[in-house]
Amino acid sequence: MRRIAVLDAPSNLGLRPPTETSVPGCAKAPGALRDHALVARLGARDAGCLTPPRYDPADWRPGDGVCHAGSISAYSTALAGRIGAIIDAGEFPVVLGGDCSILLGAALAMHRLGESVGGRIGLVFVDGHSDFRHPGNASYVGAAAGEDLALVTGRGQPDLAAIEGRRPYFRDVDVVVLGIRAQDEYRLDLQAAGIVTRPVPALRAEGAARSAQWARDQLVDCAGYWVHVDVDVLDPAVMPAVDAPDPGGIAFAELELLLAELVDTPHCLGVELTVFDPDYDPDGSYAADIVATLVAGLRPVHGDRPASDAAPASPAPQTSTPPATQPAAPAAVPAVATAPVAESTAAGSAEPDAPAAAALRPAVPPVPPVTLTIADRIAPRGATKPGRLRRPAPSPRPATADSADPTPDEVPAPPATEP
Repeated sequence: MRRIAVLDAPSNLGLRPPTETSVPGCAKAPGALRDHALVARLGARDAGCLTPPRYDPADWRPGDGVCHAGSISAYSTALAGRIGAIIDAGEFPVVLGGDCSILLGAALAMHRLGESVGGRIGLVFVDGHSDFRHPGNASYVGAAAGEDLALVTGRGQPDLAAIEGRRPYFRDVDVVVLGIRAQDEYRLDLQAAGIVTRPVPALRAEGAARSAQWARDQLVDCAGYWVHVDVDVLDPAVMPAVDAPDPGGIAFAELELLLAELVDTPHCLGVELTVFDPDYDPDGSYAADIVATLVAGLRPVHGDRPASDAAPASPAPQTSTPPATQPAAPAAVPAVATAPVAESTAAGSAEPDAPAAAALRPAVPPVPPVTLTIADRIAPRGATKPGRLRRPAPSPRPATADSADPTPDEVPAPPATEP
């Protein structure tokens, strides 16, 4: 079993503000999850928190490129260093976001690692939305959280898509997308790029655990892979506390099965969790559900390691950690989500413990680095349309415009309100 290291990455730089006078609440997610004893229940080492730059859209306007691009680039570089150090120590990073722009930091870390071992690193992208908006299929870009998959596959402005001259961080053939909605706006763009997907209907038909195994099978040529989880993959009936709830998602039990199968191998290098917004969880019940799912889904890694085995957080050493209380009962699962949950997961991995990063070996010869432009990767589609990446669904909170998707007709008169 590998020891888990929990690292907070509370960046909200990739989202636009929900109102003119507020900031996105997902920066509070790591603290809300820690309040339910996540670190202790994972028997994990507390790897601390990487504080992001200040959230300040300033005078951003459509046509300026991605808002906060400079800050996101600097934060991604620092985050990549923290993730890389955890992996080099033989530990399993669990990164608590923040919005989906933190994927850039993980992607940069994976590209550095792939280069060091002479192989390629893949990505399992578990998300309710494809986040594939880019200059080749939209009139303009603006919010990195709605464009993260495009950016990490080399589509977009160089200060984000080619940090350190690395482009792409993940090759299209090394990406697997799970959990997008059946009518995702960019599903045909993914298909044209050769990125394999399993939308919710197919995932449910095959079962969550088998879908995770299918994803692993797609990445057999990679030396390892990273797992990105956006909690909006869950149906808003059980998880409305996100910036853009969209009907037709999966249930907590299915997410647990996905995670358990994905991490049950030394080839899984780490996991990140994004977009949970505690501002829409006043009593903490959704945070409790997420923590319970993470603890159960990551059991193949931590194997119920006693809390006392976890390394204390620096600089204040601790000799023991009190037992965590049981989380609140999960919210009721919608009827459509209960049918496939008949699979079971192993309590631990049958494979040997993960090797240190330096011992990773690629399954196939390394591919020479190639720098591609947008034109090389996807042909223009003629007249582009603004399009909406995410369509907010009815939820317990008032419907708002998608904070990760700027649109021209929504630009307010005052400056800096819609990155």
